[in-house]
Amino acid sequence: MRQLQQALRQDIERQSTETCRKTGFRSECLLRRGLSDEKNVNFVILSDVTMNEMKRLFFLLCCALFGAGCELIEYHPYEVRLEHGNHDLNAAAIARIESACRDRDTVRFVMMGDAQRFYDETRDFVRHINRPDQDSIDFVILGGDLSDFGLTREFEWIHDIMKGLKVPYVALIGNHDLLGNGLQVFRAMYGDINFSFVAGDTKFLCLNTNALEFDYSEPVPDFVFIENEIGDTVVRDYRRTVAVMHAQPYGEQFNNNVAKVFQAYLKKSRNLSFCLHAHAHGLMVNDFFDDGITYYGCSCMKDRSYLLFTLTEDSYRYEVVYY
Repeated sequence: MRQLQQALRQDIERQSTETCRKTGFRSECLLRRGLSDEKNVNFVILSDVTMNEMKRLFFLLCCALFGAGCELIEYHPYEVRLEHGNHDLNAAAIARIESACRDRDTVRFVMMGDAQRFYDETRDFVRHINRPDQDSIDFVILGGDLSDFGLTREFEWIHDIMKGLKVPYVALIGNHDLLGNGLQVFRAMYGDINFSFVAGDTKFLCLNTNALEFDYSEPVPDFVFIENEIGDTVVRDYRRTVAVMHAQPYGEQFNNNVAKVFQAYLKKSRNLSFCLHAHAHGLMVNDFFDDGITYYGCSCMKDRSYLLFTLTEDSYRYEVVYY
């Protein structure tokens, strides 16, 4: 029994000394032995650590927790705190689009639908668009519903995938993007929910049409914005207009009391050629108002398809592409 105790004592002394050496404390490790009976042996390792050393250790721990730890903590899934660089993404993309397409008489773009939670399908979409044989595509429009629950992480996850595109993309807001604090996240990350840009000789009028989610707290559609865009023909030179939205007229999200007024405003735009929408999770082609203006609806990413449009000087064509 005595030999066993001596062997244990030596082993603990060796381990405690090694521990003190690794921690860098300028201290002497002391060992105090206590015996309760022949079957139980209790050892207590004491370290004579100075107060300065404890203060130093506490300071380093505080630096680690408060200096870096705050960035690792997600206080709430709906908090609006974005990763560095994830701000005003649409403005940056539009600058690239307008610069690349300036004075072009032919423009090719993709209209893609709801990406909400379809991460694998969206990754495959990016790989497909980046193929060498697709180098004639100028930009991509994501027609809304980037998220399913309006979570900040959902927006960032989709952007982390979409930023892999070799061409710029712009995003519209969808009804799912308006859940929780999604509206604040979208505005911080992508910018205004109504916006426009010019590619070649075509103006793209991008509109928020998710009236149901706003409950009349904001004008949806925003006729003042549309009217101002109609009157900017002197400021920006273009020959025709394409209207883009998430929710189509006569859908459950649209304010159908003003559907005909909405169409009347759109037709005041310079040479309205056609309209685009997402939301329905299926391919659609409709002339909702029997006035010759076609609404093309793209499916969601789950269906692994998108619409590819080619705008030429005097016409346009489109095709459904599966990947």
